[in-house]
Amino acid sequence: MNWIDSHCHLEGFLNKGTLPEILGRTREAGVSCLVAIGTEPEDWKVNHDLATQFPSEIHYTVGLHPNHVDSSWEHHTVSLQAFFALEPKPVAVGEIGLDYFRLPKEEAKAAPLKANQRAAFRYQLALAKELGLPVVVHCRGAFADCVAEIDDSGVEWSKVVFHCFADGPNEMRQLMERGGRGSFTGIVTFGNAENVREAALLQGLEKLMLETDSPYLAPVPFRGKSNEPSFLPYIGEYLSKAFEVEEAELAAITTRNTLDFYCLSSS
Repeated sequence: MNWIDSHCHLEGFLNKGTLPEILGRTREAGVSCLVAIGTEPEDWKVNHDLATQFPSEIHYTVGLHPNHVDSSWEHHTVSLQAFFALEPKPVAVGEIGLDYFRLPKEEAKAAPLKANQRAAFRYQLALAKELGLPVVVHCRGAFADCVAEIDDSGVEWSKVVFHCFADGPNEMRQLMERGGRGSFTGIVTFGNAENVREAALLQGLEKLMLETDSPYLAPVPFRGKSNEPSFLPYIGEYLSKAFEVEEAELAAITTRNTLDFYCLSSS
């Protein structure tokens, strides 16, 4: 039984010197493939180097996370685009999107920051469309604006995943109507996340993808601790019960869905 962690962050483990043991536990847990997600220039190169070192285990993306967008965001896109001339190439653009959660409450102060985020999101969506690549979306407190930007971009919704989906059925219906999808983290195991579980069940198995978003959002029974890719099967076990399917079947379905989404080989 093999699993794929469709979204994790590895730079912190590397910086702490714990990545070898993290990867060892990941293999032992049956998680055979990871997608290391880019958020800023510092981790783009790290992820590329890891994908080079572990070509059958680690794939990577590049994207400027909205929380790293500032007035100089355009400068970073020059180095971002350079990765698409390298081997191995990124498998998606992301994570990109909008995050209004940490912005100032006063709209006058928040407005220019929102404008920068939307401009950076728009630019990276256009890049993904040009390259024909999938898009990994970060969306927090900005669902309507995220959807509007993607609608306007012309990116095929079948190539869009809202990672760490934490909204409810209403938002999931909007993604499904367009042909998009959400991927699910350990949040689905939290006692207070009934709306997220309802969204997962509404979406169904056809497009289901699992992620740890390591080192964040560890699932029960590790909630509150540092998360890691080896914890992915706990999310799978929980959802196999929710969907009333065998764990091995859920692993096979989510593996196939993730490979298809990122256009990865199963070999």
